[in-house]
Amino acid sequence: MLSNHPNSLPRQLGTSLVEVMVTLAILAFALLGIAGLQSKIGTAEMESYQRAQALVALSQMTERLSANTANAPAYVTAGAVGTGDAEPADCVGAGLTGAALDLCEWSNALKGSAETKGGASVGAMMSGRGCIIQVQAPVSLPPGNCTAGIYRVSVVWQGMAPTAVPPGAAPVLACGTGLYGASDAWRRLISATVTVPTTSCY
Repeated sequence: MLSNHPNSLPRQLGTSLVEVMVTLAILAFALLGIAGLQSKIGTAEMESYQRAQALVALSQMTERLSANTANAPAYVTAGAVGTGDAEPADCVGAGLTGAALDLCEWSNALKGSAETKGGASVGAMMSGRGCIIQVQAPVSLPPGNCTAGIYRVSVVWQGMAPTAVPPGAAPVLACGTGLYGASDAWRRLISATVTVPTTSCY
């Protein structure tokens, strides 16, 4: 015989609306976290790509400078070459030779001329620039006063997010300072030195 007592009613099985809403909220937070992670991964990949391209550009110029040490002073730049400079796109056609040709081709490489997409150069870093300065002038006045020449080659570009400001107080690492917005936290910099030994000193 069935009882009319309220506790004797059959229990309903299944998922309540509250449980569904809680589950959806948890899933939404998880998906937002995944989306944020993917964004950071994409930024990190682009930063890595740009640094790899900068290393290639840096290596190209240090090799050219090392191969032409007799004319090393001709490689020193008055400012930054690359993005925004007046170097021609066709360096050979412009009749350039020696250090001038090397600097022109380096400028075009920094602008991304190695790869184009839709008519735009995309084969390098964002706003890539390069600088070459003489850190130490060579001295070859014997006896015993021989000093090798030291040149610093730097490559700078715009990062994907602000980070710690690269050192730039000293002129040695000041390449591109102030060219990447109000804060140098967007500027990325790598550099290498090329030593030019003296050959006439004994």
